[in-house]
Amino acid sequence: MKIKLAQYGISHDHASGKAKVMGESDVVDFCGVFEPSEETRAVLGADSVYEGVHWFSSVEEMLEDEAIVGIAVQGKVSQNLAFARQVLEHGKHVWLDKPAGDDLDAFRAVLNIAREKGLLVQLGYMFRYNAGFQFIFDCVESGKLGEIFSVRARISSGPSSEKEWQRWDARGEREGGIMFILACHVIDAVVTLLGRPDRVTCISRSDDDEFPFYRDNTTAIFEYAKAMATVESAALEVSSGASRRLEVYGTRGSAILEPLEPPTLRLCLDEDRDGYSKGWQNVPVENRPRYVESLRAFVADIRGEKTPDRSLDDELVVQETVLRAAGLMAG
Repeated sequence: MKIKLAQYGISHDHASGKAKVMGESDVVDFCGVFEPSEETRAVLGADSVYEGVHWFSSVEEMLEDEAIVGIAVQGKVSQNLAFARQVLEHGKHVWLDKPAGDDLDAFRAVLNIAREKGLLVQLGYMFRYNAGFQFIFDCVESGKLGEIFSVRARISSGPSSEKEWQRWDARGEREGGIMFILACHVIDAVVTLLGRPDRVTCISRSDDDEFPFYRDNTTAIFEYAKAMATVESAALEVSSGASRRLEVYGTRGSAILEPLEPPTLRLCLDEDRDGYSKGWQNVPVENRPRYVESLRAFVADIRGEKTPDRSLDDELVVQETVLRAAGLMAG
């Protein structure tokens, strides 16, 4: 039996993608969308993905529908924690897009409501269910790569546009820059692999003269007891998708995923092990559409078919680390 989900907001970069997968899902009855801004609905709601979708006339119509059990929160970063709080207070699970605002205490308060009510808050980091990432996570968890001493990631984009800036109104977007709004996807992976860092150093610059207020050339260094990670992110790169990558180095092997989409994976081991050869080799991995497996996991969690892949405490550590890496919290 399908479960009923809805969407709150359409301003987020991932909003149309999330609406699409819910509308096409064989496990979800997509009940509709509420967008509080008529102007935003007129502009972004014209996307073909919303054709034939029900538009709620008020937030109350959506939140008070007892048949709807979960809501994808897809507003602006500046709106989403308030939206999430409303959803939770009405007893519904939250599929929350990243990053989780720019105020850690406000996010903690949202998680506390979820905890008190026994509800889910799942963050929409798009690589959690990428097959290449999951292969690397499994390699690290099983010890296949030995003790991890280095993780490196790069994720960039082309120059930002004025159109983007017109809807980016959160402190995190304007002060945290590309490290906050984009690199959070790979910071999520760093935390999955190594946990909460002991120290984070943020280096961020504004190198595009057209947008001198935007931190578009950034690096973050994460220090651990016996490991170090670096994340690089810039909003200046040509054909940036091809150079997005994740590298993990351990005492018994290494794994490099480049590009991230479609995932192209190379594995190196110190000896023949677990069906893989000594030295470098290519490992075929599935190219999964974004958001589909994340949605399936959210639905399975709601149904109680499995334990959530990330606890509420895990989500808080990821968000804290994102804020530290973007220079929005002390390292």
